Amino acid sequence: MPLFDPVYISQDVQAQLKEGFIVRPLEASDYEKGFLDALSQLTTVGKMSKGQFMERYSYLKAHNHEYFTIVIEDTKKQLIVGAGTILVERKFVHMNGLVGHIEDIVTRSDYRGLNLGKLVIETLKHIGKMTGCYKIILDCNDKNIPFYQKCGFAHKEFEMVLYIDENDPVKTPKAKL
Repeated sequence: MPLFDPVYISQDVQAQLKEGFIVRPLEASDYEKGFLDALSQLTTVGKMSKGQFMERYSYLKAHNHEYFTIVIEDTKKQLIVGAGTILVERKFVHMNGLVGHIEDIVTRSDYRGLNLGKLVIETLKHIGKMTGCYKIILDCNDKNIPFYQKCGFAHKEFEMVLYIDENDPVKTPKAKL
């Protein structure tokens, strides 16, 4: 069962993929197909059991009007080789407008150079348009600015971040979200 309705997937992007590749919504079975391994090439994932994965997947599925995680699968190897997410934020500004936030863009290192990252971005932009977003934003490091500019994004403003120390004694237990 897909995370969200596949009608949001761009047929133009699908047509650009080489034979043996498919772009689609995340599925529960992607745990076994290396989804988390792909994400670990981007950032820290940690050891996650199938149960923990399914708990998060179920939450996202219950909120699939806000969370759109897509994957590119090498169907011959049954391997997730690319992924990304667009979160749809509901605003008060712009007459209760919607803003898409692109996150967690990754292509497996041994599949880079096949234009998959661009196709992940194009798919997420398509979802943002289909859901009615008035803008789509993302954060990236300096070395990735040229890639995102090629994908149609413009450099604007600056990102700020505050990381919460897991060992901070004042930190309250994580709320179940």
